Amino acid sequence: MIELGKRQRLKIVKRVGFGVYLSDTEDTKNMEQRVLLPGKEVSDDAPIGEELDVFIYRDSSDRLIATTRETSLTVGQTAVLKVKEAGQIGAFLEWELEKDLLLPFREQTAPVKEQEEYLVALYIDKSGRLCTTMKVYPYLSTDSPYGKDDMVEGVVYEMIEKFGVFVAVDNRYSGLIPAREPADGLKVGSRVQARVAGVLEDGKLTLSLRDKAYIQMGKDAERILEMMDGLGGKLPFNDKADPALIREKTGMSKNEFKRAVGNLYKQRMITIGPDGIWRV
Repeated sequence: MIELGKRQRLKIVKRVGFGVYLSDTEDTKNMEQRVLLPGKEVSDDAPIGEELDVFIYRDSSDRLIATTRETSLTVGQTAVLKVKEAGQIGAFLEWELEKDLLLPFREQTAPVKEQEEYLVALYIDKSGRLCTTMKVYPYLSTDSPYGKDDMVEGVVYEMIEKFGVFVAVDNRYSGLIPAREPADGLKVGSRVQARVAGVLEDGKLTLSLRDKAYIQMGKDAERILEMMDGLGGKLPFNDKADPALIREKTGMSKNEFKRAVGNLYKQRMITIGPDGIWRV
């Protein structure tokens, strides 16, 4: 079955002057079970029966068309796309194909501006066309690899005063900055760095833009100072080093190391340079 908005492996079943027809069945006479791949996207010597990995979409005439080009997203997935034009029926978003994607007004969680980027999900509307929505909550995953106090990055996709600021961590995991947390200056489309304040039973992440309040220097920070003393007051790498190197040298994860280094830096006990960390 040929599926709109998805990548599929289809076989070449017929060659014509303007391309090849692909299908997942050997019935070459059933037009509903085959789709055109334009000639510019297939080699002249590609044999009948060869399988190709293609994405299925509709062209400007609403015909199903195949392409070998990679796309930012498929149906059910999310991605950050740029607004090319804001029109009367909604906005049009740029992606890898000639036909821009429609973001209807009713699917916008906030007014969008041309040339700005927003997180959207791809879906098929009632008329059978590919469309996008900023209401990405149902499309986000709750099986993130993050735990409490991990630092994460994400994009704001919706703001509801009663609940707070909804953030898609890594553009794919469900997160929320609760209404009780300060979130001044944020808007839909903003990129944020936040700390995981907690992980709910259903896997959703509770986020905070505030640093954790340390009452005293943590054990990790003490270990870093001890290492620096043993090396003459300098570590030959900083918190941007490869995670494997940090783990090998300190026994900490990169997030643990970054938190400890940040704690020491705030206390003005160290300075950070491009090739290492020094004791003050």
